Amino acid sequence: MTGSDISANNDAAEAKDDLESRGEERSRRPQSEAFSTLMRSGWGTEESAVTGPLTVAPYAAARRGALADQFPGTRLVIPAGTLVPRSNDTDYRFRPHSAFSHLTGLGADQEPDAVLVIDTNSGAADHEAVLYLRPPSGKDSDEFFSSARYGEFWVGPRPGLDDMATATGIVTRDVAGLSDALAKDVGAEGCTVLVVKNSDQAIEELVARIRAEAGLTETPDNPDDAELTQAVSELRLIKDDWEIDQLRQAVAATIDGFVNVVRSLPAAIAHHRGERVVEGAFDGRARIEGNAVGYETIAAAGDHATTLHWIRNDGPVRHGDLLLLDAGVEVDSLYTADITRTLPVSGRFSDVQRRVYQAVLDAADAAFEAARPGNRFRDVHAAAMAVIAARLEHWGLLPVSAAESLSEDGQQHRRWMVHGTSHHLGLDVHDCAQARREMYLDAVLTPGMVFTIEPGLYFKSNDLLVPAEYRGIGIRIEDDVLITETGNTNLSAALPRKPDEVEQWMARLNS
Repeated sequence: MTGSDISANNDAAEAKDDLESRGEERSRRPQSEAFSTLMRSGWGTEESAVTGPLTVAPYAAARRGALADQFPGTRLVIPAGTLVPRSNDTDYRFRPHSAFSHLTGLGADQEPDAVLVIDTNSGAADHEAVLYLRPPSGKDSDEFFSSARYGEFWVGPRPGLDDMATATGIVTRDVAGLSDALAKDVGAEGCTVLVVKNSDQAIEELVARIRAEAGLTETPDNPDDAELTQAVSELRLIKDDWEIDQLRQAVAATIDGFVNVVRSLPAAIAHHRGERVVEGAFDGRARIEGNAVGYETIAAAGDHATTLHWIRNDGPVRHGDLLLLDAGVEVDSLYTADITRTLPVSGRFSDVQRRVYQAVLDAADAAFEAARPGNRFRDVHAAAMAVIAARLEHWGLLPVSAAESLSEDGQQHRRWMVHGTSHHLGLDVHDCAQARREMYLDAVLTPGMVFTIEPGLYFKSNDLLVPAEYRGIGIRIEDDVLITETGNTNLSAALPRKPDEVEQWMARLNS
């Protein structure tokens, strides 16, 4: 280990000590040896929760192989990330980096501080994957009862290295040996090491230091961290069968959440912060059915529905208004749905609400028609925009013709729909975001792609370019679509979309 490695490890240890001492002023543990001796003894063994390989293990292995094929002669570093303080001495629930989860199959709150290393130095076909983990603290150690971050007395039992090897099918080692393992042979015969960007600052700094000490410099001919980050994102563009099943489960749980919301509307109307009632109804279902929500729930009533990412959710829910609910359940594997419905709070759309709703629905249906293998991703958006522009022209809201507005130098219709129509969906609600343009916006639609279709129209209450009857109306309809060999499947089709069906569904739930 080099001097700088030792210094870095000391710095990390000091930082860890600082974290471990959080809260000491409010609650101090006994310091006596008698206390420590008693706490380290008298504990029985616990049965392992790991009973065999995870069902995702063979799929994750295939993903690692596909990534290794792109980087022969390279050491790839994919960190899970670390616990993040929420405030003072409390942490957010841990969620591993999506690339780490995709390549290991580990979801939920597994496994802080872990690092996956894929070594292709002997050739991509013979790549070796090693999962570096923080082992659980033994009950004979002080960490067991003294560490509020890692001690099992505080955070519950954690699987050991052997258990994790059984579950994932990956060789496991203590993360304490990571630095030496990453530095081994770097620089010799062109061997280099890459790390996923924006995953774990300490690991990224460690990799940069190893490269510098090995005399490696970036050249146009060598891959860099950005290319690895791009590659792990593009690897998720086509979902395998296991991923599609997880997304179906996420959609089913999300639909249950929408049912909860409709049933909560009387309570929401009665409360001065009815949007919070709506949010709670959905988010509670997400925690019961899955890991959490896949993103902050948008529960936007009235004019709030015209704010695209309204997550404050502190307003009233009034009779006669619309409620735009954009929400998704993230299941334990971390795959999330992303669905939006715009619901009439009173159970029935007004004439003008129905007019705008039908325009958005027609745009969505046009997008579904374009979402077929062989077409391009951008064609889906273009199909929706053609309907939106034509309807705005018909209503007399466009200052130019629909054809002129749809031209690249026009785009006036986008005043009332600023966002895009689609984004990829999977482990992240905006999945594959680091992919190259030619692999995303310009990509040919391919079976296994999963993305949203979500046109909308938003007329703010202070928009003087539209008649008063439109002001304060915001409508979005969003579904999750799977590209198939022959066309597409609407994964969220079980949730009513047509205005009559929405009204009938709401009436049944509140009868």
